[in-house]
Formats: sequence, structure tokens, C-alpha cells
Amino acid sequence: MKPAPFNYHRVHTPDQAVTLLAELGDDAKLIAGGQSLVAMMNFRLARPAQLIDIGEVAELRYVHRGNDGLRIGALTTHHAIESEYRGTMANGFEVIVDAMQWIGHLPIRTRGTIGGSIAHADATAEWCLLAVLLDAEIVVLSVRGRRSIPAGEFFYGFYSTALEPDEMIVEIHFPATARHAAMAEYAQRHGDFAVVAAAVNLQIEDGSIQGGRVVLGGVGPLPVIADSAGAALSSGQPLSSTSAAECASETANSLDLDDTVPGGAVYTRGLVRHLVTRALCKAAQLEESVR
Repeated sequence: MKPAPFNYHRVHTPDQAVTLLAELGDDAKLIAGGQSLVAMMNFRLARPAQLIDIGEVAELRYVHRGNDGLRIGALTTHHAIESEYRGTMANGFEVIVDAMQWIGHLPIRTRGTIGGSIAHADATAEWCLLAVLLDAEIVVLSVRGRRSIPAGEFFYGFYSTALEPDEMIVEIHFPATARHAAMAEYAQRHGDFAVVAAAVNLQIEDGSIQGGRVVLGGVGPLPVIADSAGAALSSGQPLSSTSAAECASETANSLDLDDTVPGGAVYTRGLVRHLVTRALCKAAQLEESVR
């Protein structure tokens, strides 16, 4: 299929982009890598009357690491993270690099942008899970100025966010390192969207687990923080493959699922148990002996 007719605008600075967004109103959409929006336009699931191309806004392609954490420009591509900036991610942000392997195929990672992924707000998207897992802040810009939105408040539901129609994402800020974090997911084929994904971040002191967070994708309309897993990970004891499997089972059993989820509730719970166990063992550098 072909997209509905639209007017095309190309900009070269963030200010130009948000000025156009304010002038053109709700009928305008931003396009960067186009890996999600173009497909939706071709199927006429999205019909923007005005398309603003921000692909040439070079100042939004960067990765900065400093005392306040990690800042990534919204137009940085997935492939740049796994190649050009791999060294910058060392010693605390390896989970971000590792997560890139799950994003589509190389052509998609080469064109797709971080800001675009977060704005699209797919509940299984790796960047959305990472943002919630690591308490990221989504920095957005409009003609009114900049504001930062905590990731936990940014995602509303299926493809719905706190982003106002005249705002664009300009940066993702990860304030703290995550030295014991990992992600695992399952897709029917490598490169497909995940059926279920699990991301974990552990707090480990002197070999003992002092707390942690588990975030799940594919079990609801937005990334889900598994509260029961956080409680189970506050034992103050070393994590073993057995206790990881027990935590994963508790997490799966606590989910409010019905058979409207892809594959049904029983199948989804089984995937959650397996993936949370795998992610916990990887984060704690354990051999996964319980499958």
C-alpha cells in the first residue's frame, strides 16, 4: 500500500522542528529513521497531513558520559550504540549495548533512532524497557522550552505517551550506572518484535542481593515493573540459580493475565518464568541451571 497524501518539511535544528510542530498543529508528525512510522503510513494506520523530517538534525546524535550519568541524543542510532559508543558504555552501562542485539536486523539498527523507539512506545521495545528499568528521564523540547519526564510517568499505554503534540524528544538521560543489569527476550524469529521481554537491575553488595527491579514487556500495554520480584530480591542473601527461578515463578504467578495476551496466559507465564530466570542469572553472573 501507499501512504495518504502529505506535505513534507525538512529541518536542520531542533528549534526549527518544534516551531513547525507548533505552527502545523495536531496533523504534523516527526520522522527520523522512519522504521516505525513509514510502515504505519504505508498501511494507512497513520495519516499525518504534515511530515517533518528531523533526520538531518546532527546536533541530536551524541553520547555523553559524566558525573550526572549517561546522556544520549535522540537521533543516535541503535547501531551507533553497539559500535561507535561501545567503549563509552563500559563499566556500568553494558546492559544497553547488550540490548541492541535484540533490535531487528542491522539495516533497522542502522536507521532506527533511540528517540523514535521511545516515542513509538511499543510495550516490548528494548529502549522503553531500559528507560523504565534504569529510571531514565526523557528530555523533550517545545517552543515553550525543555522539560524532563521520568520514564515511569512517560508511557501511558499502547503507543501512547506523555509527549504533547508540539513536543519532540531531544535526549534520554540515564542518571546512574547499572553494573548488575541484564535483558532477555523471546521472539518467534530473530529480529521480530519480542513476544515477552524481561529486564533486571540488581543491587549487589559484598556478594549479597540488597534489592533489585524487574521490568517486563509483552504482558500489558506498557512496560510493567514486577513489584513482587523487587520484594523477593531484598533478602540480603547471595542469589543462586534456584532462588532466581523461585523469584521468576513468583513474578509470573503475580501477573494479572488473561487469554487476550498473545499465546494465552499459561504460555505467557511460562515465558516470563524462563526469561526472568535467565536475566537474573546473567545479571548476577550465575550459571543458569534451572530451566
